[in-house]
Amino acid sequence: MVYWFIGQEDMKSFFIIILLWVCMGIHAQEVEYVAADSIRIEEILKKAEKEKPENAMLYFGKQFLGVPYVGHTLEVGDKEHLIINTRELDCTTFVENVLALYLCYQKKDASFRSFCDQLRSIRYRGGKLTDYTSRLHYFTWWGEDNEKMGFVKSVGTNAFPFTATQQLNINYMTTHPTLYKHLKANPQFVKVIAAQEKASNGKTYRYIPKSLLNRSEQELKSIKTGDIVSLITKKAGLDTSHVGIAVWQNGILHLMHASSIYQKVVLDSTTFYDYGQRQTSMLGIRVYRAM
Repeated sequence: MVYWFIGQEDMKSFFIIILLWVCMGIHAQEVEYVAADSIRIEEILKKAEKEKPENAMLYFGKQFLGVPYVGHTLEVGDKEHLIINTRELDCTTFVENVLALYLCYQKKDASFRSFCDQLRSIRYRGGKLTDYTSRLHYFTWWGEDNEKMGFVKSVGTNAFPFTATQQLNINYMTTHPTLYKHLKANPQFVKVIAAQEKASNGKTYRYIPKSLLNRSEQELKSIKTGDIVSLITKKAGLDTSHVGIAVWQNGILHLMHASSIYQKVVLDSTTFYDYGQRQTSMLGIRVYRAM
């Protein structure tokens, strides 16, 4: 028998290699993780199998409470690849991890391999990772693609409380390419993303104005606990500024999210209405429901 003794830094690389062996359906260059990620994911899924939560999205969201908020965790390395990091989350990766767990739970597959597959399908256009331009950078793209994949459905009608309309005019990435590591390093990607932006511009979407978020649970029955909510912004060139998960507590709407203010994932004690009033660029919310 041979024993290997691996230092702390080597341990990270070791577990990246192990993932490449076990996730045979994923190209080797696409995946990065550490042992703590695979252990956490499988433990959460196995625990859920035993506890059978009534609201799985809420349940999985709560598993990440207290995880540190860290931005740009997907901007690692020079080439786009599947990064799995449950130790540090931003608002989008928090929602993606929760939805990936939910989809694994629905499939009754508690394996880390299944989680890898689900996360890749959620994060990339049509579930196919090619390069940086295949990532769903704007949340409108994310919502539309995940709806096409059958993972979520957009909630919204022409009636109350969806009383406002947003006409899309996104161009922030291509008018600020130096703010994005991969666009700065690969100028050829700017034209690709510009074409994607152009294809989306002019589309209109109904949303709930933030002034209505203090209404009763009955009045806002379109929003359910566990729904994914994107915060519509008036900032030029963007569609949304933040995302999280809606939670009703004692008839009052709250937001569970990876917060840059609290620097961690929280179920905000501030009401969603009060939170929105402090966000001067926020116009309202769009709603998506896991299928």
